[in-house]
Amino acid sequence: MPTLDDIRQAALRLDGQVLATPCVESRTLSDITGAQVFLKFENLQFTASFKERGACNKLARMAEAGATAQGVVAMSAGNHAQGVAYHAQRLELRAVIVMPRFTPGVKVERTRSFGAEVVLHGDSLDEARAHALALAQQQGLAFVHPYDDEDIVAGQGTVGLEMLAQVPALETLVVAVGGGGLIAGIATAARALKPGIRIVGVQTTRFPAMVNRVTGARHPQGSSTIAEGIAVGTPGRITEAIVRAKVDELMLVEEADIEQAILMLLEIEKTVVEGAGAAGLAALLRAPERFRGRKVGLVLSGGNIEPLLLAAIIERGMVRSGRLGRIRVSAPDHPGALARIAAIAAETGANIDQVEHQRAFTAVAAGNVDIELAVQTRGHSHLEQLAQALQAAGFETRTLR
Repeated sequence: MPTLDDIRQAALRLDGQVLATPCVESRTLSDITGAQVFLKFENLQFTASFKERGACNKLARMAEAGATAQGVVAMSAGNHAQGVAYHAQRLELRAVIVMPRFTPGVKVERTRSFGAEVVLHGDSLDEARAHALALAQQQGLAFVHPYDDEDIVAGQGTVGLEMLAQVPALETLVVAVGGGGLIAGIATAARALKPGIRIVGVQTTRFPAMVNRVTGARHPQGSSTIAEGIAVGTPGRITEAIVRAKVDELMLVEEADIEQAILMLLEIEKTVVEGAGAAGLAALLRAPERFRGRKVGLVLSGGNIEPLLLAAIIERGMVRSGRLGRIRVSAPDHPGALARIAAIAAETGANIDQVEHQRAFTAVAAGNVDIELAVQTRGHSHLEQLAQALQAAGFETRTLR
């Protein structure tokens, strides 16, 4: 198993090659959750993910041992791929990356931009891994596992070293868990430096593999999640053993929790994270009573999110908060009706985003029309104010949920 000394040696190898990212308090998130929240901005790494720490450490060790003559091969949903590709390019090594077909395009193209040969294969990380191992055997490539490797775990553990050096008073660390490389490394460092610290792992309910393995639960596994960076069906052997020994608790969060956390980090901290990067905050939002009053460190593990997915999350978040709502208005089908409705919206300070008329597929009397408005408001109460104003003007109105 990796030791604190292994992680310190990894930190020396990483010095000057990866960013020592900031770990700072978010006063607004602290007020919201009731905990004193510190954010570790690993999304600021050059490849926008902590994954390049482990990749850099592993490739440096392999290069020292002369084990990379034919190049390296890795399987990844994106962030490990970019880390391996970037540091292989820096070390002038050939890199072949096998990625599942569902991998977001932004991660695929970024990986290619570092000079790696990208192979899209399979619908899961397990299928991609099998193909990567086959390529390693066929082409004599050195396989770089994304999490079940001592050098990878040691590299990821440098996140924990930095967090406790930057904020020694931290009492709890909350870390996203996929295959377990990040939490295994952080737990190894943190337990050695501060034995009483509480360490909490977070998985999505759709990919609860580590929770099932460690706790004996039988949560069903889904097929997709917005946190694709932790969509791992089989935890690592090394990482599972470390999690069993050093992690205090494993939590599950829902997709909606992750969406909310992504949006809050964007609005409050002005920082972009992917689903896995928001899992820690999602846990605080889901169960604030477990963390209230404690100094909590969250790892924003990555920021590689598909722009269209981010746009959808923003829009869905606006709907949940009432800042984007729908109202159906029944009105006489004659000139001026829509203008009057628009005028009432303007008078209440709402902004019409979209208008749809429905004459055929409606139960209103002939000669009338259903007008569905998508409106931008200040929140649920403002949306209700608009509905009441329309009703007062004689329009039959219904707010759509």
